[in-house]
Amino acid sequence: MHEEGSVGIVETKQFTFGAPPNEMELDCGRRLGPITLAYETYGELNADRSNAILIVHALSGDAHAAGYHTGADLKPGWWDMMIGPGKGFDTRKYCVICSNVLGGCKGSTGPSSIDPQTGKPYGLRFPIITIGDMVRAQKQLIEHLGIEQLLCVAGGSMGGMQTLEWMTRYPDMVRAAIVIASTPVLSPQALAFDAVGRHAIQADAAFENGDYYDKASPDTGLAIARMLGHITYLSDQSMRIKFGRTLRGQDTYSYDFKSEFSVETYLDYQGEQFVNRFDANSYLYITKAINYFDIAAPYGSLDEAMARVKAKTMVLSYSSDWLYPPYQSQLIVDALLRQKKDVTYNNIQSDYGHDAFLLEKKIMTKLLSGFIDHAYDEQRVYRTEPIDTNSDTDIGPPASSNDSIYEGHRIDYDLIVDLVPEGSRALDIGCGDGELLHKLIARKRVNGMGIELSQGNAISCVRRGISVVQADVDKGLSAIPDKSYDYVILSMTLQVIEKPGFVLAEMLRAGKKCIISFPNFGYWKVRAKTMLLGKAPVTRSLPFAWHTSPNRHVLSIKDFRDYCASHDIAIELELALAGRGPVRACPNLLADEALFVIRSGRA
Repeated sequence: MHEEGSVGIVETKQFTFGAPPNEMELDCGRRLGPITLAYETYGELNADRSNAILIVHALSGDAHAAGYHTGADLKPGWWDMMIGPGKGFDTRKYCVICSNVLGGCKGSTGPSSIDPQTGKPYGLRFPIITIGDMVRAQKQLIEHLGIEQLLCVAGGSMGGMQTLEWMTRYPDMVRAAIVIASTPVLSPQALAFDAVGRHAIQADAAFENGDYYDKASPDTGLAIARMLGHITYLSDQSMRIKFGRTLRGQDTYSYDFKSEFSVETYLDYQGEQFVNRFDANSYLYITKAINYFDIAAPYGSLDEAMARVKAKTMVLSYSSDWLYPPYQSQLIVDALLRQKKDVTYNNIQSDYGHDAFLLEKKIMTKLLSGFIDHAYDEQRVYRTEPIDTNSDTDIGPPASSNDSIYEGHRIDYDLIVDLVPEGSRALDIGCGDGELLHKLIARKRVNGMGIELSQGNAISCVRRGISVVQADVDKGLSAIPDKSYDYVILSMTLQVIEKPGFVLAEMLRAGKKCIISFPNFGYWKVRAKTMLLGKAPVTRSLPFAWHTSPNRHVLSIKDFRDYCASHDIAIELELALAGRGPVRACPNLLADEALFVIRSGRA
């Protein structure tokens, strides 16, 4: 019996286009046709066809992303954990489409297909293809299905490259995009791994210059290529945990060259399984397409490429991915930020390496479902139901230092909402679970984005429909252009960051005005507890014992005034606050927190 939440039995369909004389022109300059794409669909298109999601696969994937082809199948499609009723891509709401790429070997036209001019498989006579060619073919399929705009395009690894291609080549056709564990261009190291894999295939005596279809296949070379590639999909941590140096089926060394370590026999198995389902020539062609991919090349720069994007975008990376490391995803995010695009970024803490997007079910479901739901319902700007932030504590690293510090009603939040004008652009640094941005969007229709270090909080923001970039503000806001926000907000966070002066300077650069709230260490209860008890104070706004406190800097209202005066910062508004509201007299003594509106310069 198949698991609950499965889409059940599915059928692979085919779409053919480009019959002569209407062949598709490829990036290499040649023309190809007819072209067949194998594809599967899960869920139903709605009346206006606005709920279509295109899933684009990685190197070894195919059209079979979810469900089972027969009741006897033991394994479902390659991303079944994400596609189905109640899953990340919820087929009760959305119609999910996945096609095998051009150049593939699972039903789409590729080097193993019959060349109509010769009646034999193309082999190496098949033209070189690119990621752009794959996407142009997918566009033909989407138009065939009567879809004018995709709700979302999503994919990991090579699928992320196809997603980037969709975002830039057809910006009006993509409402939202999810780029997972990918890169805007391959590094030399990644190029090298692919080159070695191709050499292994071509060096196999059975390769026969690609014309092996009526003979023995180059299984040894393809298996080696797969083993090499599979190593890059894992991480040092995952391999150590899964295999260590254990021997397989024996207690002592065999003192020969047979596979004896568990990791060796695992790779042998992966290679054997791969040759049973994949064509060696397709491996050559698809890895070459990956190698040629450079999303910036057609437009002159990555910034110019991202300037074309209209989609609400989510970028996901994984902490232990060394094939496409997080910094490569950050390049995409930074370019989108520089172009003032709507982007969300999460660097997910995982030991699974590059393959994490196929394994991290719980956290991926939360992120993908939250992001897509809000992209789908643009009129419902944020979730109205309460968010259970505690549910995220078991799927991320320890929360950031300002995570859930202040319980109960936040007076400073009410004041900030009152201060920010309708329709402003606002950046909330250390945005927590998104409560303040939630209020600003709901009440003031603010165009808002958050920056947050805590993974659990970032997930909560996504589930509220808030764009959030997971980042450490102590490393700066360099990707954000000067004066690109009307207001930059730092609420009850100044005292916990490592480099407050640096962060304040970055805020004043990025925003026309800044709103800052912080606990007042000059408050009388703080002074009294320190003086009378001789102990570190614990109050409503400083709710920590000394050994658990995240606070790095002790400042009072007077300290902040003096800092502004000495750094050419104009104070436009100062509000001193106590538990019940504003404090009029002796604020440095009687207020337990303060709120300032500041800007650069004294004029």
